[in-house]
Amino acid sequence: MENNRTKVHPRVKNNSNGFFKKIALTTCLGIGLTFGVVHADDSALDTIFHVYIDGEHVGMVDDKQVIQSYIDDMLNEQKGNYDDYSLTVGEEITYVEEKVFDPVTSTQKVIDAAEEQLSIKVNAHEVKIGDKVLGYFKNKETAEDTLSQYKANYVDQEVLESIEVAKEKDQEIELTLSIGDSQIIDVQLSEEVSYSTQKVSPQEVLNEKEGQTLLKKGTLEDKKHEVEKGEVLGKIASKYDLSAEKLLQLNPSLTEDSILQIGQEINVTEYKPFLDVIVIQEELVEETIAFEKEVVESDDLYKGDTKIKQEGQNGKKKVQYAIEKRNGQVVSREVVNEETTKEPVKDIVIKGTKVVPSRGSGQFGWPAVGGRVTSHMGPRWGSYHKGMDIAGVSNRSILAADNGVVESAGWDSGGYGNKVVINHNNGYKTIYAHLSSLSVSSGQTVTKGSKLGVMGSTGNSTGVHLHIEVYKNGSRVNPANVF
Repeated sequence: MENNRTKVHPRVKNNSNGFFKKIALTTCLGIGLTFGVVHADDSALDTIFHVYIDGEHVGMVDDKQVIQSYIDDMLNEQKGNYDDYSLTVGEEITYVEEKVFDPVTSTQKVIDAAEEQLSIKVNAHEVKIGDKVLGYFKNKETAEDTLSQYKANYVDQEVLESIEVAKEKDQEIELTLSIGDSQIIDVQLSEEVSYSTQKVSPQEVLNEKEGQTLLKKGTLEDKKHEVEKGEVLGKIASKYDLSAEKLLQLNPSLTEDSILQIGQEINVTEYKPFLDVIVIQEELVEETIAFEKEVVESDDLYKGDTKIKQEGQNGKKKVQYAIEKRNGQVVSREVVNEETTKEPVKDIVIKGTKVVPSRGSGQFGWPAVGGRVTSHMGPRWGSYHKGMDIAGVSNRSILAADNGVVESAGWDSGGYGNKVVINHNNGYKTIYAHLSSLSVSSGQTVTKGSKLGVMGSTGNSTGVHLHIEVYKNGSRVNPANVF
């Protein structure tokens, strides 16, 4: 059974032990003197209440209502200043009842203590994000609206409301995607949000706007920055919204003149959001399937010739993606479904492999044994240089740049000296000038790399070198573009 006896505070127990001992002693003495003494009963005792503020004894009253009335008056005086709030006192007031013969109370002392120690608080809703306190709001509805508005920074309010309704009904969002469309299917917060009722000063209570500002700003956390190439203290400080002085305070070992090393770690601080708004959406797009290329070799075509057997065509496919965004930034994109709507067509090219010594492949070889270019094609010395000069060779042999037939070989009266002209029978001709001697004659078939003669300085020449010119379909080509 429940014990209905009045609970007595430990301090009261200690103070009353001597009192009860005295009663017991007096009673025993009375019994020893006479059996005719009548025992006192509870009706002869008065009730008083010991008053405690946050566990500290402040006095005694004969009526709890006196203190409660004082508190009510104190709260009513402040009620006009805080119409929208539920007011209370911040301290815990407890009473311990005691029965005494001669009551001695200190009501005024208790009221004075209450006036000095009691503070006005409001019953507010604390919002915790993970293990961090965001702040206090006048009610849970205001707190929830603040978080909802934070989500609305990244999600349309109407979409957000429809998702919340679906969650309340434990329904899945129905996807209705056409090509080019995207649809949000869920909105989450990265941290667990919890609520509890707390007594706080009215000045600590946040409104929705203040809550929004806190959520966007976040909290400061310690962070290290790894120095990259070209970075200086000022640039690093600016990146983290710090002054140069603050950055130096965070890094006592550094001075304004310190030379930073790549990979060096610098202490910085950075604001980290209280939580991220995670948006899950799906998107349906049409993408191109690139055609493959295939090369088929054939000796029905000369080497260097090609023929298109089948033109390539790109295909098409519908791709459905699941996309995750955090605070508006895409962090993942995964394919959840893919459907080919048009198959690609392979591009097939026939490549000739047939080699005929009198026909060049179109791939030119270097016409000398080593050496370097000493003069390019273009304006030179007030005139136009028609070819490219090569000198500084280790061996003066002049080599055929590709297969072909010698069209002419001999002395040229136009300043070329000993000259060889090769027709490669594929649209190209090459001319080799200033040779000291010739190794081929007109009408001879030559192969790529075969010797045409020896480098010299015949004709209009300032020194031993090879002057070479290249023509394609009758038009001069810059040799630097084919060698």
